[in-house]
Amino acid sequence: MGVFSRLSDIINANLNSLLDKAEDPEKIVRLMIQEMEDTLVEVRSAAAKVIAERKERERQLKLLDDEQADWEQKAELALRKGREDLAKAALSHKAALTDQSQQVTRDLGVLGDNLTKLNDDIAKLQAKLQDAKARQRTIVIRAQNAHTSLKARTQIHSAKIDDMLNRFDYAERRIDAVEAQAESLDLGRAKTLNQAFVDLEAEERINSELEALKARVQQPKG
Repeated sequence: MGVFSRLSDIINANLNSLLDKAEDPEKIVRLMIQEMEDTLVEVRSAAAKVIAERKERERQLKLLDDEQADWEQKAELALRKGREDLAKAALSHKAALTDQSQQVTRDLGVLGDNLTKLNDDIAKLQAKLQDAKARQRTIVIRAQNAHTSLKARTQIHSAKIDDMLNRFDYAERRIDAVEAQAESLDLGRAKTLNQAFVDLEAEERINSELEALKARVQQPKG
């Protein structure tokens, strides 16, 4: 099973569980991101093992190559000394090492292919994780706004709020009635001494302005 198919199965199973429990979207997204991060750690760990195994195979291949060269030198030495039997034995041993070397080379090819695939999986998973985190911020903001809006609308349509506002209206009407009663007590009462002087001063200012206006109107036009 591939990395992403397994990750998809895990996420879908957990999502279905959360949806059955009517969990909030923020929690669902957090779970998805956590699953992706855990999977990324697993894939990186698998890639590290492949890299370590490839290095071991490369060291093994170098040793085999060195041994083949050594046995070839031994075969040459045997021929120079007239020991064809030893030369054939050395070349036979070299051939066995060559077979091992070819198998290790094939193993390195498989390991290289696996590492390429894992590297591709890591790149794709990182991109998806980055996208999920970007969406997470948007979902969190939307969720917070939705909760705030829901709370505000709940308060707006709350019977308690309406009852409280009705109490405010009643209190204002009571205050209006008391103020009206207080104002009614002043109706018909004689002006105070201070008020009489205020009115007198106001009348004097108006008369002065009137005389000044008359003087300007009666001036002959030049």
